[in-house]
Amino acid sequence: MRFVTSDAARTALDLTADLPVTDLEDLYRDLHRHPELSLREHRTAGTLAGRLKDAGFETAEGVGGTGVVGRLRNGDGPAVLLRADMDALPVREETGLPYASQADGVMHACGHDLHVTWLTGAAAALAAGRETWRGTLLVVGQPAEETGQGAVRMVADGLYERFGRPDVLLGQHAAPGLAGLYPHAPGLIMSASTEVDIVVHGRGGHGSRPEATVDPVVTAAYLVTRLQTVVSRELAAGESAVLTVGRIEAGTRHNIIPSEARVSLNLRSQSEEVRQRMLAAIRRIAHGECLAAGCPREPEVTIGNTFPVTVNDAATDAAVAAVHAEVFGADTVFDPGPAMGSEDFPELALDSSIPYSYWFVTTTPAEVWDRAPGDTLPEKFAAVPSNHSPHFAPDLSTITPGVRTLVSGALAMLSPA
Repeated sequence: MRFVTSDAARTALDLTADLPVTDLEDLYRDLHRHPELSLREHRTAGTLAGRLKDAGFETAEGVGGTGVVGRLRNGDGPAVLLRADMDALPVREETGLPYASQADGVMHACGHDLHVTWLTGAAAALAAGRETWRGTLLVVGQPAEETGQGAVRMVADGLYERFGRPDVLLGQHAAPGLAGLYPHAPGLIMSASTEVDIVVHGRGGHGSRPEATVDPVVTAAYLVTRLQTVVSRELAAGESAVLTVGRIEAGTRHNIIPSEARVSLNLRSQSEEVRQRMLAAIRRIAHGECLAAGCPREPEVTIGNTFPVTVNDAATDAAVAAVHAEVFGADTVFDPGPAMGSEDFPELALDSSIPYSYWFVTTTPAEVWDRAPGDTLPEKFAAVPSNHSPHFAPDLSTITPGVRTLVSGALAMLSPA
């Protein structure tokens, strides 16, 4: 049941009552057809910048590479930043949609095209209704979320020095789940992520004479197997963590034993202490397996992209969750607990010195959810296409609600007129 009592909720419903839904759907389809990889989001950035200019924002492009910033000053009041990420993934689309990706091997498989559409609609609605609020609205189209580079690059390029430091940050993400839910968490909501690359050095040779070689493929296979014990045998049951071997590469032909093998890992953790223990275990296991195999050189273990934990400011998130409960109904807002996914959004918070709220918007079409196997919510959740799936296809009916979540969240932070 919905009880709309706050000014922010009432105003949000008023400002989004007549959204140009057809236009926003067309925008979404266009963005989905033309996905762009991290730091190559030139077309997407140009589209967003053009929309912001048309809505009356002071607009800048090329921030941190391909980032877009729009600023709307509207009297004295808080500065509120709304952010959407823009990049796509190196995934070959298999949705069969009439507006499927036209870029070979590239797809908006994580919903960032929907994020940009939501942000565009919210920016236009808030600009058109500026007589209802006071403050400064910063709208950020961020590149390279998928590689963890975008937020850091925008900050390093003078985001806050050039456009002003916000008082609060707001962000949201499309997620699997029956469309129409808005999960919030008052603290930890997403985990840290760390990429690790391991190079195993062997001694190559002919496949008919393995005794004259040190086979790095066999060593890498033992390494992959042994790494599975890091979470299962070295962390306590109550410590949430994931270790995934995402890639293993070696060799060129059937009868050639290669001289090296490469293994790529992704770690997920919810504390720095657990992350460091996992990294120490990975180094120890890699060195131990290579020593046991008689490798001619020690393995190379390189730490790559790292995402921080996402920890909502409790008071900020409570205020946003409350207005969402008014706008959409109390039964649509709940605490799902922390997810193992990761985000670079917290980098905009400058070591948590700027409070923020980050939440999810579920986007699975009802017909897809209903026909998914399973009788319980976890069973269905595991069965529907998730983010990064080649079948990920959000329901277009979520365009209006996704705009309303940003508009109502912003109004909860801005001063009323």
